[in-house]
Amino acid sequence: MQVGSAIDTNFGNPGDFQVLELMQAGGWLMLPILACSVIAMAIVLERLWTLRRRRVMPAALVVGIRERYYRKQLTEERLVEVRDSSPLGRILTAGLANREYSREVMKEAIHDTGRQVVAELERYLNTLGTIASVTPLLGLLGTVIGMIEVFGVIMDVGVGNPGVLAGGISKALITTAAGLSVAIPALMFHRHFNSKVDELTLDMEEQALKLVAVIKGECVEGDAQ
Repeated sequence: MQVGSAIDTNFGNPGDFQVLELMQAGGWLMLPILACSVIAMAIVLERLWTLRRRRVMPAALVVGIRERYYRKQLTEERLVEVRDSSPLGRILTAGLANREYSREVMKEAIHDTGRQVVAELERYLNTLGTIASVTPLLGLLGTVIGMIEVFGVIMDVGVGNPGVLAGGISKALITTAAGLSVAIPALMFHRHFNSKVDELTLDMEEQALKLVAVIKGECVEGDAQ
């Protein structure tokens, strides 16, 4: 961080600073913070698209499978189509592929596939959580480095001009503000997506167990809707 160039008597006017000026004022640590913000934004947009309920759990999927099962129309081609249609389809297909076996075998197959599906739903969330944890530390590191350099300037030129000194300290805090501005929304979306995955997981498990009950004749037709 170049404090010498950061100390400017014109710092007091916020309108004078644009994004590039703030980046330059924050120093080289603004680059990893900026990279984290881009990665976090990409993850958020990708997960918002991927975790849509109608994509993960199509509304008519279970009803359609049940009707085809009663009509004995669950061919291999149809099972492949269901498997490729959605994450819920993968889970249901795992149970349907073992429908000739016992209920326990069907449930075990569903649970095994369910763990794989949940892992895919949680993809990139660890990265998002890491960004939420690391960016404030990067910002703090930038501020510490900036303050060290500010005190170096004090040792060289003294504290005769408090306004100039305050401008340098203010710019030293830019990295902390930038880190927090990335970390706060990243943390919010991380928790939101984790909650979303938990909700979808419970709903998919419920639908899968209902289908097992239908196939094994343990509930009436109306209970599986």
